[in-house]
Amino acid sequence: MVVGDFASEVDVVVIGSGPGGYVAAIRAAQLGKKVLVVEKDAVGGTCLNVGCIPSKALIEAGHHVAASKAPGLFGVTNENTTVDFAATQAWKDNDVVGRLTKGVAGLLKKNGVEVISGEAHFVDASTVRVVFDDVYGQSYSFKHCIIATGSRSVQLSVAPLGERILDSTGVLNLSEIPERLVIVGGGYIGMELAGAYADLGSKVTVLEGLDSVLASFESDLVAPVLRQAKKRGIGIITGAKLTATKVDGDVVTATYESTDGEHQIEADYLGVCVGRVPNTDEIGLEMTGLSTTERGLIEVDEQCRTAVPQIFAIGDITAGLPLAHKASFEAKVAAAAIAGDQAAAVDYLAIPAVCYTSPEIATVGMTAAEAKDAGIKAKKTKFPLGGNGRALSLGQAVGFVRLVTDEETGRLLGAQVVGPNASELIGELGLAVVNLLGAEDVVATIHAHPTLNESIMDAAEAAVGHAIHA
Repeated sequence: MVVGDFASEVDVVVIGSGPGGYVAAIRAAQLGKKVLVVEKDAVGGTCLNVGCIPSKALIEAGHHVAASKAPGLFGVTNENTTVDFAATQAWKDNDVVGRLTKGVAGLLKKNGVEVISGEAHFVDASTVRVVFDDVYGQSYSFKHCIIATGSRSVQLSVAPLGERILDSTGVLNLSEIPERLVIVGGGYIGMELAGAYADLGSKVTVLEGLDSVLASFESDLVAPVLRQAKKRGIGIITGAKLTATKVDGDVVTATYESTDGEHQIEADYLGVCVGRVPNTDEIGLEMTGLSTTERGLIEVDEQCRTAVPQIFAIGDITAGLPLAHKASFEAKVAAAAIAGDQAAAVDYLAIPAVCYTSPEIATVGMTAAEAKDAGIKAKKTKFPLGGNGRALSLGQAVGFVRLVTDEETGRLLGAQVVGPNASELIGELGLAVVNLLGAEDVVATIHAHPTLNESIMDAAEAAVGHAIHA
């Protein structure tokens, strides 16, 4: 640790080590730059530590519990399923999160990236000061900087956080499976956590202020999720505005208003999952001459470069969906641009969006409505997973694959999937969209049998008018 304020010089300072920051640092180092990463919490950021990865681990654990309890599934019955939740949480934290974060730290070290723990604040447009504690700090001058500070959970004044009122991080790290859990917010975070705890055995209620949950997805994609949620005992109340909360011992009472008046609901815990806000307000951004939008976002060009040429911004602090893979993609573009690649540019043509509900939802490219708005005459072709042998053998023949193709050229414009492993299926579809392939190209690709991705081939055959299994 260095005391004082004599600035050390580096080529690139990366603020944040999430899926945007660590990828940017490694790629910049691979391209010959001396790179410093500043991380105020844990290497791996929100995604690896308290977001994407641990939530999927908990969801998977819940799937196993639910499957073991399903009456007569595959002719298997089990009346004595128990969950050692402390062991489940230990597996999540140590075997999954711990292994990945240690791996990322190892990759940074292997690529010669220096990582320091502290809070970075801009001194000017070419200098940051890293504060280690109230006494110690060190300044660093940089040729380029990549801001990758991510986002944090939105907090509600009517639901102050505590032992019984939690944000998504708190819900992920509960020490017990609650008998009753209320989730405020029916977006992808809220619905994923609701599903995980319902599978683990909680009585879950979701309060959503809008008219529908998962409002960013088309309604027919959400419909199978709603049917499954009902079967799992998840209560969903839409048009519900949270107005007050009260904690009395180990009981939380939530008051909400809907079209038919004021209501109250009690739970062991209440999770606030109403969105995220960019972390741009505590890094001294004003010292660089940069400002943010009303939402706190930093405006960037197609190379993720801000209005200050040597400063770049990626991930949740820029416009677009707050997706880890978006941040990682932008990280590579920014690092390439810093290294002098004039052709490096972001292209969101085929960026996928996934929701890990039951069943999963995944989309890529254009919807039919978006194609129409763009002046493209598009065709929708749907193949139901009820006609897919692998889906049937998994006991999950719910949902469909839909292709959106250009009616004139047959080019694949976009796709939507709802069903088992939709998060995996969307990869092939994204590859087709980004490479401007047509339905004929998908048909010409031999798909293994029996597999879920045969449904993509079947949908493509229907798109060219030669459906066999539809």
